[in-house]
Amino acid sequence: MAAEVTAAMIKDLRERTGAGMSDCKKALLETDADMEKAIDYLRTKGLAKAAKKAGREATEGTVISYIHGGGRIGVLVEVNSETDFVARGDDFQGFAREVALQIAAMNAQYVTSAEVPADVVAREREVLLAKAKESGKPEAVVAKMVDGQISKWMKEICLLDQPWVKDDKKTIGDLQQSLIAKIGENIKIRRFVRFELGEGLEKKKDDFAAEVAKTAGLA
Repeated sequence: MAAEVTAAMIKDLRERTGAGMSDCKKALLETDADMEKAIDYLRTKGLAKAAKKAGREATEGTVISYIHGGGRIGVLVEVNSETDFVARGDDFQGFAREVALQIAAMNAQYVTSAEVPADVVAREREVLLAKAKESGKPEAVVAKMVDGQISKWMKEICLLDQPWVKDDKKTIGDLQQSLIAKIGENIKIRRFVRFELGEGLEKKKDDFAAEVAKTAGLA
């Protein structure tokens, strides 16, 4: 039987490594709640090192554009680094291009879950709750169903939580952390805007996500 991973253990590991809460939890689960092995796990993944850099100011960087389908979808995204030297590097520029492609294909609405307004979450929960109640299941079951649906929805609309279009075993957040660990500087996706031709007008909409993936050689 696997050892129990408690909130206190996760907090302790976070304080000792500086890694994110979710990464700490995963490390403890992967190492059967062995604290020292969990620390080694985070170091191996580069997450502890990356997390310690996450608090540093990133005021340089680039604004990169991506135009798809002869002007049918356009994306502008600002990605920040600590130094201009890193911002000019191939690794950084490549990451910024991948982020722009991701936004075009998957239509993220926010960078992180922390940016989603409380009233937007409340409205979505209200809709999902009304639908779930129609199942006739007990309230406790309905509540868990809605919690799961909200979690899934947040991952769909938040860029860092989205599976990467080129490898769905990784999220954009994973890519960001890997780059931080590799180049030794804090990297932040600050903001983005996505335009879709005819958005908001009544017209037939094609599957732009599939089309962008095809253009990128992914389909």
